[in-house]
Amino acid sequence: MGNRHAFILRLLLIGIIIAVVLPILVIIIWSFAKRWAWSGLLPTGITLRGIEELFGEHSNVLNILASSIALSMTVAIVTTIIGLMTARAVALYDFYGKKLILFGSILPIIVPSTVFAMGIHVIFIKNGLNDTIAGVIITHVICALPYAIHILSGVTSNVGDDLEVQAQVLGCSPVRGFFLITFPLLLPGIMSSMIMAYIISFSQYFLTLLIGGGKVKTLSVVMIPFITGGDRTLASVYALLFIISSVSVFIVFELIIRRFTKRIIEMEG
Repeated sequence: MGNRHAFILRLLLIGIIIAVVLPILVIIIWSFAKRWAWSGLLPTGITLRGIEELFGEHSNVLNILASSIALSMTVAIVTTIIGLMTARAVALYDFYGKKLILFGSILPIIVPSTVFAMGIHVIFIKNGLNDTIAGVIITHVICALPYAIHILSGVTSNVGDDLEVQAQVLGCSPVRGFFLITFPLLLPGIMSSMIMAYIISFSQYFLTLLIGGGKVKTLSVVMIPFITGGDRTLASVYALLFIISSVSVFIVFELIIRRFTKRIIEMEG
């Protein structure tokens, strides 16, 4: 029975790997394909047009990529901080209006993005936040916050604050107790929250285009027109850059979290 379950799990794992790797392989091939007619197993020609688009003399894609990463990193950090504070309040304390806050936290998911975008755009125009990076960041944070709150609420409920309270009883300050005891236990949830917020911000197209007014350019804003325009070579090159940059940022997140955890352990020792 155990061997059968192991065999089924192995098949599922192989299927998941194929489902992830195969589309990426197709994107890589399309990035260098000059022409790939239907029913053909391989392209009929190879071109470097996509690479020249990215690294050409007059290309501004790498600058846009850097600004996109910086913007999404800011959104991820701000969203996770707000989400963590909200999660601790909701998970550890009982207060009047708690259910209302929980309901309000999922409104950005319930309300259609088009309706939300048009409404907040009017507000931003009145307050001078339209066509600005600050306006785009605020909008992205609102969209990512429900996911961060619910991820961190579950983790915070599981961790609790018993160890933190015990540390305070033994003379540890609340801030020190949180960072030395609770924070390392929350790191998996914090990591998940940051990754989710980052990818939501990094892949956001419509809100960025509307709130940014075309002045705030991100990789998704530049990439989507090629996808909808039918130029599969350029669309694949941009998609490949999107994947590589996202994975690289996730690796950096992981390294930073590990280094931070190591420092906390050394301080505790």
